[in-house]
Amino acid sequence: MTSNREIHLASRPQGWPTEDTFRLVETEVPTPGPGQIVVRNQYMSVDPYMRGRMNDVKSYVAPFALDAPLDGAAIGEVVASEAVDIAVGTTVLHGLGWREYALLDAAAARPVDPSIAPVSAYLSVLGMTGLTAYAGLLEVAAMKPGETVFVSAAAGAVGSLVGQIAKLKGAGRVIGSAGSPAKVERLRALGFDAAFDYHDGVRESLRAAAPDGIDVYFDNVGGDHLEAAISAMNLHGRAAICGMIAQYNATEPPAAPRNLALVIGKRLTLRGFLVNDHNNVRAAFVRDVSGWLRDGTLSYDETIVDGIENAPEAFIGVLRGDNLGKMLVKV
Repeated sequence: MTSNREIHLASRPQGWPTEDTFRLVETEVPTPGPGQIVVRNQYMSVDPYMRGRMNDVKSYVAPFALDAPLDGAAIGEVVASEAVDIAVGTTVLHGLGWREYALLDAAAARPVDPSIAPVSAYLSVLGMTGLTAYAGLLEVAAMKPGETVFVSAAAGAVGSLVGQIAKLKGAGRVIGSAGSPAKVERLRALGFDAAFDYHDGVRESLRAAAPDGIDVYFDNVGGDHLEAAISAMNLHGRAAICGMIAQYNATEPPAAPRNLALVIGKRLTLRGFLVNDHNNVRAAFVRDVSGWLRDGTLSYDETIVDGIENAPEAFIGVLRGDNLGKMLVKV
């Protein structure tokens, strides 16, 4: 345990990131000081929001530093500890991914039970991804039983859970968009009432799938999807704005939505949110999702890329939509 590999940000991308945006750096495995632990990461998460952190702009989270390791959610085993409350061998969830070994204060790690579920699940359905879906749908968009729900990027990590949770909570109709025929078929297998390939035209496909309009839109895409949703929304419709992946790599202003004036007459609510603002529903989330996993009524997909050296390609892949469900790197 002497060599540690990390992924550093080598340059700030203009438009799409490339392999040259990243650099694989070999360092020594760190030694913990008082109150610290060293974690051998097993899995790390790659998420679309990380693209914004590659820009040197003010945002809700600090940008990544050049020539330094990136970070993000990860899970692993404690291999060295100078903390009284976390022993060697403990499995912990923390925020220092993009490296094989992470040095952190014990207070920044959350021990989890690896016997309850595969450890990767704590980065997907039982982690931030699952809570984002749950809180966004039920608290931000305040979905009610019987309503029609539309989810964009519905075969992705968050979207696939949103659609299933909507059905489990009594939605009358759930519609999802995805980027390939295979993903559309997966949405149908997950219980979506209708699904379409957005390459076939978002507005036309949504109109056909929801002839009576939609009440809730869970937005992971923005752009033409948001425009189509606004047009399809019924009076007092609500949109939970989770992400806008359609414009993360854009170098020009987005062309859509062009119909924001409809927000007035329809009395719509378009609300952006961050998952960390909704920890008040965590207990309900854990109770519901754990129960659904136990009885088999909730499914989740993971796309796993092997090797820290392949983390950049995994990240670029999630921006392209290569993943089914959660994109993870097995470190």
